[in-house]
Amino acid sequence: MEGQVLAALGAASGPVTAGWVQERIGGGIAYTTVMTILTRLQAKGAVSRERVGRSFEWTAVADEAGLAAWRMRKVLDGEVDRQAVLASFVTALPPGDELLLRELLEQAAAEEEN
Repeated sequence: MEGQVLAALGAASGPVTAGWVQERIGGGIAYTTVMTILTRLQAKGAVSRERVGRSFEWTAVADEAGLAAWRMRKVLDGEVDRQAVLASFVTALPPGDELLLRELLEQAAAEEEN
């Protein structure tokens, strides 16, 4: 459901209310459920909110890819042997993903040098 909420926020032209998100998601999801999801996403840093009158307007800070990356970092941060987890992850990647990861790491290193 977090993905649906982020997709709705991503489609918005600006900050929107929880009611707006609820309408876009559809499926009979309760307003309180949408509020809970938005609040959890805010705690994760994926959305921000601004008080407008007596309610809030919400904006996506991270897209679905950003949220997935955040989850991956949280899992990695929770492990005792970070190196072993990363090594296991990398060795299990298909060749195309391994090549992409190498290219992204090289690109990030080049950007740090500049």
